[in-house]
Amino acid sequence: MVVRIWRGQATRENAPAYYRHVTGKVFPELRGIAGHKGAYLLQRETAVGVEFLAVTLWESAAAIRAFAGEEAEVAVVEPAAQAVLADFDAFARHYELTYGTCGE
Repeated sequence: MVVRIWRGQATRENAPAYYRHVTGKVFPELRGIAGHKGAYLLQRETAVGVEFLAVTLWESAAAIRAFAGEEAEVAVVEPAAQAVLADFDAFARHYELTYGTCGE
């Protein structure tokens, strides 16, 4: 399994709009892509706003390319997300999942 991680930052005022966009539109659309295995949105308060980490799970690099295109390390940030984010990474990172536990 491959884990894709991306980071964005929103003001406190815009953080709810970004949350709604990701959980109401982006993550549900990912379910329709073959090889998508799950998604998590992490957030934390910072001195300047709210930082988000989008963590998505994929069965393979090929599945990620079906979502992101051939240059899979280039971030996919829709205009609606760009409109409410104060800052965001132009790249995504990919990691092989080598071990995990859940509910233990």
